[in-house]
Amino acid sequence: MNIQDLLLKDVMIMDLQATTKEGAVDEMIAKYQAAGVITDATLYRKDILAREAQSSTGIGEGIAMPHAKDSAVQRATVLFAKSQNGVEYDALDGQPVYLFFMIAAPEGANNTHLQALAGLSSLLIKPQLVADLKQAQTPDDVQALFAKAQAAKDAEDAQEAAKEAAQTAVATDDTKPFIVAVTACPTGIAHTYMAEAALKETAAKMGIDIKVETNGSEGVKHRLTADDINRATGVIIAADKKVEMPRFDGKHLLNRPVIDGIKKPQELIQKTLDSEGTIFHATEAATGQEADADKKSLWSRVYQDLMNGVSNMLPFVVGGGILMAISFLLEQTVGAHSTTFIFLNSLGNNAFNFLIPVLAAYIAISIGDRPALMPGFVGGYMASQATASVLSSKSPAGFLGGLAAGFIAGWVIVGLKKAFKNLPQTLDGLKPILIFPVLGLLIVGFIMFFMVNPIFAQINLWLSTFLTHLGAGNALLLGALLGGMMSVDMGGPFNKAAYTFAIGVFTTTKDGSLMAAVMAGGMVPPLAIAVAATLFKNKFTGSERKQAFANYVLGLSFITEGAIPFAATDPLHVIISSVIGSAIGGGLTQLWGITVPAPHGGIFVAPLANHGLLFVLAVLIGTFVSALILGLWRPVAKEI
Repeated sequence: MNIQDLLLKDVMIMDLQATTKEGAVDEMIAKYQAAGVITDATLYRKDILAREAQSSTGIGEGIAMPHAKDSAVQRATVLFAKSQNGVEYDALDGQPVYLFFMIAAPEGANNTHLQALAGLSSLLIKPQLVADLKQAQTPDDVQALFAKAQAAKDAEDAQEAAKEAAQTAVATDDTKPFIVAVTACPTGIAHTYMAEAALKETAAKMGIDIKVETNGSEGVKHRLTADDINRATGVIIAADKKVEMPRFDGKHLLNRPVIDGIKKPQELIQKTLDSEGTIFHATEAATGQEADADKKSLWSRVYQDLMNGVSNMLPFVVGGGILMAISFLLEQTVGAHSTTFIFLNSLGNNAFNFLIPVLAAYIAISIGDRPALMPGFVGGYMASQATASVLSSKSPAGFLGGLAAGFIAGWVIVGLKKAFKNLPQTLDGLKPILIFPVLGLLIVGFIMFFMVNPIFAQINLWLSTFLTHLGAGNALLLGALLGGMMSVDMGGPFNKAAYTFAIGVFTTTKDGSLMAAVMAGGMVPPLAIAVAATLFKNKFTGSERKQAFANYVLGLSFITEGAIPFAATDPLHVIISSVIGSAIGGGLTQLWGITVPAPHGGIFVAPLANHGLLFVLAVLIGTFVSALILGLWRPVAKEI
């Protein structure tokens, strides 16, 4: 595929007007949508921002490469945009961005597309090309510059291929330094191949042989063989996602973000030659996550581990909860002894029985990797059972105990790895099959039996009693608080805290009142934005109105994240209005005594509520209050 097939002239922006990062993203997405490259601007923007949240795609030297691969993209395209004054884009070097390359790849992009995107990305490490692009005046100039750069690269690749062929025909020169590397980024479109190109080009200048494996969208390319790894002086991992690590056992290894492969290739290569990388042990850190974790804040690490548990638990919550709710609905017509009721109810209950063990297991595995899975799972199971302990109780430790079990199991395994790191190499094989399972289970079980279960069983019992005797005023306040939290960050820590609290109460008491509050609160933000864009058209751009329409469906389905693109570009007006509407919706569900015996589904599970019409009314009132505040408060939009 020719580069001109990707760099389409009709989607270039030669004078980008935006002055902020969000504005630049929106301006480029609007161009894509107008050209028919994408069909769902909301989905594409969400994925662009999700990639930015992992690390800025402003790679420095005045360049940014925002990119996403999803079903909204109709054809592989690269949008070139140039800003005259520069945009503050949170670039890694802290400097303004002047050149933008927004890459759009279809979800089912074929290898031809992906190879072309990889080739295009690798050209951008050429300083002369970057300098020339800053002077380009027309789309034709841009295409001509890339065509010239591609021709030069093709000639270099041909020379390199001839050189490799010649080397295979003669004996390998073992005296020449040789290192291996792996590059990978979450989407595998741009940074993966830019890091590869930078490492190879720098190694050639330093007189070093290097082989780079890429873990990109088209799969693993140039896979490192066992012989490659054995011959290498050391290993460079320039990656922002998991790569296959156990094969590097015993090698000096540097584990860095993919951007370091682009910006600091000489430093990485020199440190590898000097054997500055730590010796990697596969049984101690299968993915190098422990080293990376030191760079994160405590809250970031805890939140990441917690979300790993919650995300893996949710399918059990949704599947089991909705089937149980349907069974209760059918019970009124077919009876409690019918086969249909018994089947659906028992199936839902069986799924629910795994909630806490799965939650604990996947929190543990996020911290201590695979050895923590079993003790985490067993600890979670212990938390879900009302077993005898030093403080006998009829109540299990429940959801809170499961959270504790996950974190305890993960850190117990981390501690065991450190305690046995100096075990003789001949005994290393005992760690995963004997030491970690037996000692891990023993320690976690001891802590759960003698400390966690007794304490959290009492807390759980108190919580159940408190909710049972909760007065109407307190219930309204709690419902408003949980509903409002669902809109504070729309899928972030506050949202998840409110939702997981409601799930915890639901699994313990089988009372769906707080589920009604969080569901109403979570439905309001996207619905309010959709209604506001319909009623106050002058407050939204044409592109925003199109995006907002999709929020009718997202809001009705209890997908709060549909509001994120609007909150990102206008946080003050959107978040405050959403929190007010969500708090009202959540409070009304408690005022009217509404319970929803299903953990997800939005409007589609309203018939399962004890007061389905009142639930819908609570959502509508919250929605229209929020929409009116947003529509009246927000300034008139300026079309780009």
